[in-house]
Amino acid sequence: MTSPIDAARRPRRDALENRAGILAAAHVALAHDPRASVDAIARQAGLSRRALYGHFDDRDALVRELVAQGAARFNAVARSIDDDDARVALARLAAALWNEAAHVQVLAAIALDEAHLDETATALAPLRRAVVRIVREGQQADALRTDVAAPTLARLVEETARTVITRIDASSPAARDLAVRSVLSIAGLSWREAAALLADHPEILAAPTAPAAAEGAPTAAEAPEAAPGTPEATE
Repeated sequence: MTSPIDAARRPRRDALENRAGILAAAHVALAHDPRASVDAIARQAGLSRRALYGHFDDRDALVRELVAQGAARFNAVARSIDDDDARVALARLAAALWNEAAHVQVLAAIALDEAHLDETATALAPLRRAVVRIVREGQQADALRTDVAAPTLARLVEETARTVITRIDASSPAARDLAVRSVLSIAGLSWREAAALLADHPEILAAPTAPAAAEGAPTAAEAPEAAPGTPEATE
């Protein structure tokens, strides 16, 4: 049974909705301008500056929440990839990250702000370690190109995926296909090899069964194109 004290401690529904609205507005504002002010974010949310400060102590606290929110989803995606074939693992990872396009866009924009560069890189470290592991195992199995070291190839894979995701219309049916094929290409597969791999694993490019955007994030169609930029990788 819920006590009156516990009930009083629960955030009111409108407070939760306002917080989610602020986060969604921050996604839009920061993707347009990585240095968007608190006033700009509040206007985007349809709230006053004072109302925004009722949910976040300052702009840095709001940005930290966005970084944590996006990184948590990315790292969860990385943990879910367990294919033995590194080629399939990379394709599946790229497709899953495409479903998080709104978060990719805003984190890429936030990374342009040097004040949050290290923070963003640290938050994404588990994902990057997973990419390096997949690439290294693929090279050892002679399934991926071996002319560059695993950490370098992992960075190339990351940059390829990020560039495609942030620069094309994520609502296009062909967008995810292009992102996945681009990652496989930079990893050393020919277009014909990539086509054969995806034909053998049609589930990789199947439409997601649930909305990809997290609470507080715009949908792929709503999210604007992010400015170029990415945090430095942590090895």
